[in-house]
Order: sequence, then structure tokens, then C-alpha cells
Amino acid sequence: MNGGLLVQPDTRFLQDLLAAGGGDVKKCYQCATCAATCDLSTVAAPFPRPQMLAAQWGLRDKLLADPGPWLCFYCGECSQRCPRKANPGETMMALRRYLTSQYDWTGLSALMYRSAFWELGVLALVSLAVVLLFTLPQSFGFGLLAHASPDALRTVMLGSFAPTHVVHLADTILAVSLGLLLLSNAARMFRSLTRGREIPARQYLRALPRLVADGITQRRWRDCREDDARRNWLRHVLLVSGYGTIFTLVVVFLPWFQVEDSGFRWTGLLGYYSTVVLLWSAGSILIDRLRKRTEAHRFSHLSDWLFPILLFLTAFTGILLHIVRMANQPMPTYTIYMIHLAVAVPMLVVEVPFGKWAHLLYRPLALYVAAVATEWEGVSGHKA
Repeated sequence: MNGGLLVQPDTRFLQDLLAAGGGDVKKCYQCATCAATCDLSTVAAPFPRPQMLAAQWGLRDKLLADPGPWLCFYCGECSQRCPRKANPGETMMALRRYLTSQYDWTGLSALMYRSAFWELGVLALVSLAVVLLFTLPQSFGFGLLAHASPDALRTVMLGSFAPTHVVHLADTILAVSLGLLLLSNAARMFRSLTRGREIPARQYLRALPRLVADGITQRRWRDCREDDARRNWLRHVLLVSGYGTIFTLVVVFLPWFQVEDSGFRWTGLLGYYSTVVLLWSAGSILIDRLRKRTEAHRFSHLSDWLFPILLFLTAFTGILLHIVRMANQPMPTYTIYMIHLAVAVPMLVVEVPFGKWAHLLYRPLALYVAAVATEWEGVSGHKA
């Protein structure tokens, strides 16, 4: 039982977890070194020992109702000190991948985390759709490249090649659709974490500022003892700020961002900031994974590579587009614009609702539920 919730072993769970990257979980013999080592593990919310045991026993329902896997920021110290080399840090990461697939009602996350063919295939299909949108012949009626005016082939006229109002509408539809999909998956996560917990709604309402603060800052990361914890936290904050800035520029302020003249605009400064931050943060993440310098980067699932690669390419093609546009090179500008969208759109479609970008919402949500449960225990004297 877990807070009144009956849990049953799932015979397929371990197989799915191994596919998500938890290859060493069977080595764990429950010595509790990991939980004693972790700076973030507490008596009220211990990890990763309980999650390692639940994973070994196939207690899928228990893990779905447990915020523990999301409280880990993967500093890697537990894996370094594990006497059995069971790598609990990577198992917690694999659990987050698995849980992401369980929150997703479409089933696409499960397919992509289990199969590189599916993950790469979905990205390729979305990218191909973007390219076709620009290159279909005029007889189809909506090939944007075919509709470019003759003047747009002599001088850069991005508004003729890709009308700003059309792109703005498409961006808005995409943002709303992906946002609703992500929120629906987050709602499923919230139901899983709160099922069996008899906590009044007012307790959750009082703690809402914490959810917002953790979501924006991921401040708990700084409490890790690992040497690179503050560097990783700062990199994460900068990455989120850069991504959030460019997302806002494209979705909300596109008519002031994608303009024909080359004069000074405040949107341009924000665009430069986003590009620099994204290139640095995504590039440094990739370098760390290549060098395997820390425990957290020793093991890499395909999803760990794809997000920073796509993010780096999005920023790189964005600044390249700006350069050729300022040089008044029409066809290179249109070509790079198409390539830029063929990278950025698949990244958004796959990563926001189904991949690692969703963790930016899932982790604060888990911290929020865990904090409310702990506070309610203190107030009521009952186990939440």
C-alpha cells in the first residue's frame, strides 16, 4: 500500500526501464549508500534507494505516484560511491524517461524512448513536412517558394518568401497545440502523484508560488555538493532564459522581429542575446557529454544528445540566416530560413511534449507536490 494505493508488480516494467537506460539497476543490493550520500535526499522524501528497490520489484504504480525520481538533479555522487557500481544516478534518469512516456497519453514518448528508429523517424518526418511546405510546386497551391515574387529573387524580401502573418499564425497554432498537449500530460502526472493523498486543495493553492519559483530557477540544483553543480545550474538558467526569449520573440513579437529593414530594433538585441546563450549552453553540454568529464555525462541516451544538438543547430542556423540576410543574398537567405525551420520545428514538436524539454515542467511539479505533502504531514500529523 502507498497512501491507501494498492500497488502490483508489473512484469514488463524492468524491460521498459532497461530500454530507457537503467541498465545497472539489477546490481543494487540496497545498502543505502546512495541515499546517505545525496545532499538532497531527506527523511521525508528519500532517494534513490526506495526507487531502486521499487524498480527491481517492478512496482510501476508505486513509482508513478512517487515524486522521488524528479527530486534528483543527477550530480552523480551516488553513482561514484555505489559499492556495487549499480549507477543509481543514471537509473533515476532512466526512470524520468520512463515516467515521461507514461504521462504522455499519445504513446509517442514510449515509442521514441524505446527505439532510436522512432525518435529519429518522427524528427525526420516533421522536418520533411517543413521542407515540402516551402518547395512544393505552385500547382499544389501553397508552395511558399513558388509564390515568391520576382523582386524577392533580386533582393532579400523575406516577407514575400514567407509572409510574416502566415508564419505568425502558424507559430501561434503550434505553440497553443504543444502547450495544451504538454499541460494535459502534466495533468496526468499531477493525478498520478496525488492519487491516494488526502490533502485539501487549499494546501496546493498556498504552495503555488513555490511551483513558479522552482520552475523558473530550478534553485534546488545549487544545494548539490558536486563541484560543477553551480556551473550546471547557471548554464541551465541561461539556457532557459535564452530559449524562453527566442520563443517569445517568435510566437508573440514576430511582426517586430521578422522585418524587412535592417535598422536598430529592441527585438534584435534580444535575438542576439538568445543566440549567444543558446550556442554557449548547448555547445558546452555537448562538449561535456563528449568528454564524459563528470559522472552525469558518462552515460548518454539518444535523447540526451538530440536536444542539445537540435538546440545548437537552431541557434547556429538562426545567426547564419541573419548574416546572409544582412549581406542581401536572396537565395541563401531563403534556403537557410527553410533549413532553420526544418531544424527548429521538429525540435519543438518532439522535445516540448515528449522529450527532455518537458522535464522543465515535470520536475518543479514533483517538487511542488512533495513539498505540499511534507507540509501537510507537519500540520495534520497524518501521512499524506
